[in-house]
Formats: sequence, C-alpha cells, structure tokens
Amino acid sequence: MKAAVLYELNHPVIVEDIEMEGPKEGEVVVKVAATGVCHSCYHAVTGMLDTPLPVVLGDEGAGIVEEIGSGVTLVKPGDHVILSWVPSCGHCIYCSQGYANLCLNARKGGRGNLLDGTTRYKKNGKSIHHFAMVASFAEYSVIPQECAIPIDKDISLEKAALVGCSVTTGVCAVINTAEVRPGTSVVVFGAGGIGLNVIQGAVIAGAEKIIAVDLLDTKLEFARQFGATHTINASEVDPISAIKDLTDGLGADYAFEAIGTRTTYEQVIHAIRNRGKAIWIGAPPREPVSFDAGVVFWGEKTVMGSNYGSARPRYDMPRLLALYKAGVLKLDELITRTYRLEEVNEAFTAMLNGEVARGLICF
Repeated sequence: MKAAVLYELNHPVIVEDIEMEGPKEGEVVVKVAATGVCHSCYHAVTGMLDTPLPVVLGDEGAGIVEEIGSGVTLVKPGDHVILSWVPSCGHCIYCSQGYANLCLNARKGGRGNLLDGTTRYKKNGKSIHHFAMVASFAEYSVIPQECAIPIDKDISLEKAALVGCSVTTGVCAVINTAEVRPGTSVVVFGAGGIGLNVIQGAVIAGAEKIIAVDLLDTKLEFARQFGATHTINASEVDPISAIKDLTDGLGADYAFEAIGTRTTYEQVIHAIRNRGKAIWIGAPPREPVSFDAGVVFWGEKTVMGSNYGSARPRYDMPRLLALYKAGVLKLDELITRTYRLEEVNEAFTAMLNGEVARGLICF
C-alpha cells in the first residue's frame, strides 16, 4: 500500500509503497477515505514533536473497517469510523471520571507504536512507526479497536475525517475544557485549523464577542467566515492592548492559544481579565515558558492545558456530527482544498502559507 513516510527531520515526506501486517488481537484495519493535513504532523517534520523515525504521518482521518483481529467487539467490517488518536479504555481511573482523553490505556504502546509496543508497517524488513497511533497518511491504517469510533453511514467520510482532530480539539476545548458561558468574551490566538474550530465552538456556546488574533490577513478572513466578531493582526498592533480596548480594559473572559509558541503561551495569560481562563491548545513549545506568577495569583486567573479538547471521543465525535447534520457546525466550509496523497508536501506548504482553512487528502 501507499503511505507518506517521514525519514528525516526537516525533509520532504516521501510517498512510497510499504508493507502492512494484518491486525493482531484487539486491532482493526481501516481503509482510509480521507485525512486532514494537520499542523501536528508538520511539528513532527520539524522535530517540535519528538517522534521516532521513520514514521507514517497523519492524525486526522476517517474510513471503513476492512478487517478485524481476534477479540474485537467494538466494530465490525463495513463500519464507517473516525480515527481517534486516544484509545480510551472506558474503565481506567480517568475514563471512569469522564476524562477519556487522559486514558491510561493510551500510554501502553509508547511513542510511534501500537498498544503492544510494536508496529504493523515495514519497508525492506525495517519497522516504520505509526504517528499518534493513527497514521492516516496511508491507504490503510492498523489501529486499536478503541481508536475506531463508529459513525452513521449517511455522513460523508471526507467531512467526518476533520472530526478526528481539529474539530474535536477546537470545539471541545471551548465546550468541555473551558466551559464557555453564553454572553461572554473569547479570544483565540491562531486562526488555523484548530483556531477556526475554537471560533466555531465559541459561536455554539453563545459567546457575545469572539476575537481572532493572527499574523496573516488571509487567516483572519477565514476567522470572520467562521464567526469571529473582531480580528487583530498581531504584526501590526500589540494584541494585548487591542484585546483590552475591545473588552472595556478588562481582557477577555476566555483566551485560547492555538499555535504552540512561547510568545503566545505567555500572551493568553495577559489577554484574560481577573477570574478569566487561559487555555493552552497548541502543541507545547520546546522552550520554557515564563510569566509573572503574581498576575495569576492576584487576579485569580486559571491556566489550563487542553489535550484533545478534553474530549470523550466515543461520545463527543458523534455529537459533533449531529451538530453538523443540524446545520450548526461547519464542516464543508473548512475544506478549502483537496489533494492526492502524492501532493502531501504541497498541502503542508499551503497550510504554512495560510492559504487554506483545512487541506484534505482524499484516497
């Protein structure tokens, strides 16, 4: 089968034929229909996300179950599924409290491997790793059954693919992590795939003021299309001052970091008012983050991480698709451009240049 493999940091991804072993106990093979081009994968290319090489990239996809291993009970061949990169077991200490995104089961396999610590991909006898346990930049993906989230067959798999990462991460960060209240103010730093879905989440939550901050006017235009009431180009003005001007000098009730830089990790803390919440969504920077603890202490501010939008994939992903069917959640509009797998490097370039809300590879 064909797959997009990263062999060296800061080098183009190579699309080539590789070998795939069948599913072992508790695993399924999914024929991938579509996969979103996510910034997390590019972080693997640059080394910002420490991933063992070589690796099949891709962390946002959907497809059809083609084969199941022994002991599989959650899905059957022919099921349409979203690929989740958290194999939630449903019964560990975190799952039982409703924090399926923090499931202890997800830690079993280790980086780049499946739950038993091994891989199913090979090239000339050498193992190739699975990015985020999903590896959706491939015609077929072998995943734990817990990573396959069944969905209704009347949903387009191309649209459903986006729910595998960016939509869930962004919308659920608003609904689950921050618990944004109606009538409040929200600011998001970064109007890429995650940030646009934060904006969608804020609209759904009933936020009164939704402020998008970015360096590119093209991305700020996307932000307005998805519901931002105000936009700030941080290359032209001080974003913190601009945010306070828009919020009676107080700052926003909620601020979301959706980029993953030291600067923006620190800025969201200053962008919120006293008793406000700052939510870190972007992959954490590899350099230390520093801020005045007094700003948090005296203002009783909350700083939180949001891993996968604090999502319960088996519950939240079908719920998001229900919102799409009801016309509340925008998925069609997210897909700016589609690509063949062989065009994956072009898709990365378009993403980095801010040309797309979301690029989608279709098989």
